[in-house]
Amino acid sequence: MACGKDGEQEQDPRIGGIAASIRVVPDFPKKGIMFQDITTLLLDPKAFKNTVDLFVERYIGKDVSVVAGIEARGFIFGPPIALAIGAKFIPLRKPRKLPGEVISEKYVLEYGTDCLEMHVGAVQPGDRALVVDDLIATGGTLCAAMNLLERAGAEVVECACVIELPELKGREKLNGKPLYVLVESR
Repeated sequence: MACGKDGEQEQDPRIGGIAASIRVVPDFPKKGIMFQDITTLLLDPKAFKNTVDLFVERYIGKDVSVVAGIEARGFIFGPPIALAIGAKFIPLRKPRKLPGEVISEKYVLEYGTDCLEMHVGAVQPGDRALVVDDLIATGGTLCAAMNLLERAGAEVVECACVIELPELKGREKLNGKPLYVLVESR
C-alpha cells in the first residue's frame, strides 16, 4: 500500500509484490534491529521495475528538475527516476567522497552525528528537487538533505522512500514536508 503525503492511501496491485520482495533480517546489524534489506528487491527485476515505475508515475510532469539521491541506496533508485522524468541526478554523499568544492549539512543521529555533502553549483536557485532514499526511519537524514538543497536555493517538492519505519516516527520530524512512501516495514 503506498502512503502518500497527508496520509492518503493508494491501492496498487504492484505494491504487494514490492513489499514481498523486501527481506527482513532480524538482529542486523545489531540485536533488536529488524533490518529492511532491499537487495532482495533488486534481485527481482519485476519488483525493482515496479518500484521505479511507481515513483516515475508520481513525478512525471511535476516540473522536478533535480533528483537528489542520498548515499548509498538513494543512488540505486534516484538515477532511473531522474532519467525517466528528464531531471538531473545529484548525489548527496558522506564527507570527503566528492572532489571539488562542496556544501555540507551536519545532522544528529540517535548514536551521534553525521554529515551530507553536495557539489557547489549542482543545484541552481529555483530548481525543484525530489529527495530519494530507500528508507525513512527517524527522518534525520531526509531533513539534512532537504536543508542542504534549500540552502542552495532549491525548492524541495517531496521526499520519496521505498520503505517507512512508522514506529520511529520519522515522518513527524519532516515538519509537514511532503513524503511519499511505497511500503511500511513488516
